[in-house]
Amino acid sequence: NKRYFRKFSTALLTFPHISPNLRSLSTQNVLRVKSKESEETPEQKSTLEINTKAGKLVVTTSLDEQALKSVTIEKSKEDANASQGPANASEDPSWPLKKRIRVDFNRSSLERNFITPGRAMSDFLLKPTDLEALVKTRRRSPHATEPPITVYWRKDVEARAIEVWGSRENLLRECLKREIEKKTHQQNVFTVKRRLRDYRREIGSRTSVIESETGLFGTSGKVVLTAIGINATNFLFKLFAWVYTGSNSMFAECIHSLADTINQLILAYGIHKSNQIADSDHPYGYANMKYVSSLISGVGIFCVGAGLSFYHGIMGLVHPEVVQDYSMAFLILAGSLVSEGATLLVAVNAIRKSAKASQMSFREYVVRGHDPCVNVVLTEDTAAVAGVIVAGSCMGLAALLHSSIPDAVGSLLVGGILGGVALFIIHTNVNALVGRSIPQNNLNQMNTELESDVMIRAIHDVKGIDMGNSLVRYKAEVDFDGRELTRSYLDKLDLNSMLDEVKSFTTIDEVESFMLKHGENIVDLMGGEIDRIELKLRKKYPEIRHCDLEIL
Repeated sequence: NKRYFRKFSTALLTFPHISPNLRSLSTQNVLRVKSKESEETPEQKSTLEINTKAGKLVVTTSLDEQALKSVTIEKSKEDANASQGPANASEDPSWPLKKRIRVDFNRSSLERNFITPGRAMSDFLLKPTDLEALVKTRRRSPHATEPPITVYWRKDVEARAIEVWGSRENLLRECLKREIEKKTHQQNVFTVKRRLRDYRREIGSRTSVIESETGLFGTSGKVVLTAIGINATNFLFKLFAWVYTGSNSMFAECIHSLADTINQLILAYGIHKSNQIADSDHPYGYANMKYVSSLISGVGIFCVGAGLSFYHGIMGLVHPEVVQDYSMAFLILAGSLVSEGATLLVAVNAIRKSAKASQMSFREYVVRGHDPCVNVVLTEDTAAVAGVIVAGSCMGLAALLHSSIPDAVGSLLVGGILGGVALFIIHTNVNALVGRSIPQNNLNQMNTELESDVMIRAIHDVKGIDMGNSLVRYKAEVDFDGRELTRSYLDKLDLNSMLDEVKSFTTIDEVESFMLKHGENIVDLMGGEIDRIELKLRKKYPEIRHCDLEIL
């Protein structure tokens, strides 16, 4: 029998459907040979089980008087039973095994979306009473310092809206009608005024506190208002002196004071506007209005102040005039020097205090333009003091030499001073408006604080943008430590109960439900950890107004 089996097994190895790793009959093989001698007939039957890629095959040979009579090949009964399922398959809920449906990321669905009560009432035209019967849940607030919010399932809200309005078409028709009414309502100027008045009454106390600290009554505002009053007075006196003497240098100084007054009025508007509360059109607020108004001031100084001074100086060189009595002009220039110097000292003191509070040097604070309005006052008053000295010196030379040439040259020099100041103001404010980074030292300190958190493994693509008004927008791509996050989640659970729950599982559905529940909870915990980290950053660095942490 062994001789026949060796020949037959060798022949089977040539079949294409037989696994090539079929082992020969040895002590290590997986082939089982069972020799059975029939008691009823002289025939001898032997069975050979062969493992193949398609499953187990049973080869039965019949021998009659030492001759091979027949060979039968059939599938193993174990594999046949396995493919047909267990005998009690109708009673076993886990049979047949379900094929997992993979997530289709290209499919759009609102089946599991949440919606806030405000959106439910505005988008689906429901009343608070219509929402009372719906299933609601508590979710983490998008604002780190606020309590959890109440939300509803969107599908429940939509079904409720269709029930209230009769059909989806009626709901869409009513939404369109109300949208038209809303736009008409907003275009009514009297309604707008009434809304503004109600808004001011609602936040009256809070608005007054903000304006008293950072508006026109703050440090920058006081400096600008002081400069407006002094420059307006100087303009009137210089205008009188120019009319009286006809001096080109005095005309340049007169135009200089007029340009300063107009520009500082623009700055005052910028300071007032920059403290306006953020709205839907400007979600990050109006802090950049300071830079916009300062940029306009710089352009105005260059075009009006420097331009007219150059023009009048050139005309004085081309068409010299008779030198007049400059005694009145000297008195007015002396008074202007005192007043402009006083304004300059106010601006210097304000910048010194702000620079000290920001832990920066005086020069760095001015060059980076952290407070553009005070910087404009500083540069304008510096130019004004220099301009008064230049104008007085040139007028003195003109009176001494009895020639109007020095006077015209003085007008050109004042125009050059104004042009340099204007270019500096334009340069610093343009850099701020295009998105200037905060100092690298400050950014490194914020990064160190963020990386030291136990939940974070690494941070990438970090940006710190100066938003103006000493506010910063901080953004970083964060690599969370999944093990620490999961460990923090497990610390809040009873692991023994979880183990008992896992041991009781008998179906795939129970495993899937278990994983979905805890997976969703871990995602919620990650959101809570992000809020905690952002709150910690803002507490240590109050200048961070917006903190955007993106998960890698």
